[in-house]
Amino acid sequence: MPRPTPFHERTRPLCTSYRWTSWAGYHAVSSYDICHEREYNAFRQGTGVIDVSPLYKYDITGPDAASFLTRLTVRNIHKLRAGRATYLCWTDDVGKVIDDGTCMRIDDDRYRLTAAEPMYHWFTQQSVGFDVTIEDVSDAIAALAIQGPTAFETLSGFVSDVDLRNLKFFGVTQAHFGEIEGLITRTGYTGDLGYELWVPSTHSVPLWDMLFESGKAHNIHPAGLDALDVCRVEAGFIMMGVDYTGAFDAVIASQTSTPYELGLGWTVNLNDREPFVGQEALRREQASGSAWSLVGLEISWEHLERLYDRYELPPSLPSSAWRDAIPVYRGGRQIGRATSGAWSPILKKNLALATVESDCAQIGTVLDIEVTVEWERKTVPARVVPTPFFNPARKKAVGDDL
Repeated sequence: MPRPTPFHERTRPLCTSYRWTSWAGYHAVSSYDICHEREYNAFRQGTGVIDVSPLYKYDITGPDAASFLTRLTVRNIHKLRAGRATYLCWTDDVGKVIDDGTCMRIDDDRYRLTAAEPMYHWFTQQSVGFDVTIEDVSDAIAALAIQGPTAFETLSGFVSDVDLRNLKFFGVTQAHFGEIEGLITRTGYTGDLGYELWVPSTHSVPLWDMLFESGKAHNIHPAGLDALDVCRVEAGFIMMGVDYTGAFDAVIASQTSTPYELGLGWTVNLNDREPFVGQEALRREQASGSAWSLVGLEISWEHLERLYDRYELPPSLPSSAWRDAIPVYRGGRQIGRATSGAWSPILKKNLALATVESDCAQIGTVLDIEVTVEWERKTVPARVVPTPFFNPARKKAVGDDL
């Protein structure tokens, strides 16, 4: 049975829809309202707040912490400066992605790694020979994501000991929220201006109260996973268990993916570094090329309208993001699958993320995606377009641009 998060005392009475889901063994709000429209608009027009405490969190400390993390992940963590975070993934011996997350360097020998799945067993197994301590702080640390164009103003109302205006994208800093000590990171999963706050779980309710008092003038709203899912599709962010299957969860080898196949090749530091798990397999793939590529698709609204019109029906779209794999074709032959997608309210476009054969992944290529109307399977065109679909300048803005 799911457990309450540290913020449950505040989120429970606000969830008037009673729409809850389980996330990593915790109760998580799918949508506070019957429809997530208000919550989505908070992310894109105000300040949206989502409880991300269910993330798995591991503190890694010790003189060999950087060397251990460099061995464990595809990044050269020696290059990560104190006060910075980075997005990364880690792979098995044959270069297949196990999970992805963020790594923060809090100070010289202290790091925090987040994950979607429990990874303590894998991390400790790989730590043999390194002078490090790995602590699972998943339950001890509560986390809130503060996302949206007014997030800076909201936080500025009660964070006084940090120069938020000059906290750069993926920056990390210690801060006080009133009397509460914690961390702020310039990170998030919405692809917008955003921050994440990390505090001891025992201080979660006072933090929530301070945040919402400060945000009253800045269109602050609690938000659930349904609104977040639309935003992360707009941002082109993949999700484990949806857009890829982790190597530990795959039943057969064909269900696994490499970083290059998931569009994460930019996170891989192959050379001029200490060896890492999966390095040789990824080096071979880089030389030979990847069989699969992750792409963004823009599904033709005009063709969808015409298709439904043939049945004398209005075009139908799910109100929420979808996560069911849908076949993608080229020339009548299936060449991949769309794994998640959504109608973007801010872009007014029908979007999807898809894994396709690499020779079909060039920008501008027109593919066909399956659509079922009145129990009949049809297709409509879908063009390969760059991701992120939505990428506002404010996401990385600093100084007077905020």
